[in-house]
Amino acid sequence: MQGKVCIITGANSGIGKATALELAKMDATVVLVCRDKAAGKAAMEQIKVESANNNIALLVADLSSQAAIHQVVHDFQTEYTQLHVLINNAGIAPIKRSLTEDGIEMAFAVNYLAPFLLSNLLLDVLKNSAPSRVVNVAGDFHRKATINFDDLMSEKNYSGTQASNQAKLALILFTYELARRLEGTEVTVNCLHPGAVATDAPLKDPNLSSLSRFMYKVVRTFFLSPERGAETAVYLASSPEVDGVTGKYFIKKSPVSSSPESYEVKIAKRLWEVSAELTGL
Repeated sequence: MQGKVCIITGANSGIGKATALELAKMDATVVLVCRDKAAGKAAMEQIKVESANNNIALLVADLSSQAAIHQVVHDFQTEYTQLHVLINNAGIAPIKRSLTEDGIEMAFAVNYLAPFLLSNLLLDVLKNSAPSRVVNVAGDFHRKATINFDDLMSEKNYSGTQASNQAKLALILFTYELARRLEGTEVTVNCLHPGAVATDAPLKDPNLSSLSRFMYKVVRTFFLSPERGAETAVYLASSPEVDGVTGKYFIKKSPVSSSPESYEVKIAKRLWEVSAELTGL
């Protein structure tokens, strides 16, 4: 990975931080995209020390904001002329419904529209740096979801879990559609399920009840470590075994079938059109 430039969103903790550290150990140039400046800076310094690699940078952006995504792309392109790996890792699982500054339901905005917009804005540099890779961190609970075009913003009977699952399904549909659109460009696009990973993210949600907080602390002792959860993302970002492999869904470094709806081309195309409208592309 020496000489390769990688962007990782949500890289100040959990899977994102673990992925960034592993790629840094491989001598990649790693750009962390984090919402919190202090946490991002702490992660950056720690990764530099543990990897003995000083080519680690930080860009601060709240990915729920489309203006912030445009700004982070501008900031990146001011400093770098190449991008070989984009890992869309940042994600949230809100309990209560809220809207972004753009009027988008929060889970749909961060878990799906942010990767859609960021990937599209960086397509030119990815193509110019080819062979290059886009890696989307999705999740297996997408199998419980369907794309509800009549209620994409989850206004009716809101469920945080349902909203997050729909966003993850949308991310997989986007992965396959982008892979189709990029055929022949040497830019590959794949997605993955990292497994059940123990992170502190749910504990930071102020809407989490005391009982739920306690139960999560108990249950997460059985979850994977962030390092184990990052293995497939690192594999898809760096392994020569997946050179040229595109439009696939991976679990434990192996391609598997995602849900039947995720392969519906008509749904993917319609979702792309709606997403382009929502992001002004």
